[in-house]
Amino acid sequence: MNIRTFRQIHRTVAPLVLLPLLVTVITGLAYRLGKSWFGLSREQVHFLMVIHEGEYLGHQLEPIYVLLNALGLLFMLTTGIGMLLQNISKASFFSKKRSEEKT
Repeated sequence: MNIRTFRQIHRTVAPLVLLPLLVTVITGLAYRLGKSWFGLSREQVHFLMVIHEGEYLGHQLEPIYVLLNALGLLFMLTTGIGMLLQNISKASFFSKKRSEEKT
């Protein structure tokens, strides 16, 4: 795939995965810091884990939420790394070497 395809796919999927990933990160961080730094009990911060894991969706939708969240993150990482590697290969030593070979 070329970099335009990666960028287009990345740009299309990003708005769909932004909110679930943001909620997961914020609630996970708040849960851990609440327990570790602020000494809150497990019962006091349990509502954060309910949101973090998608328990509020019910037993049938919770695993789907977690799976889609993970797949969305992996997809965004894959396309992002793909774009990064393509940019590095175009702008680094290798592009200079190719241009020298052509002349």
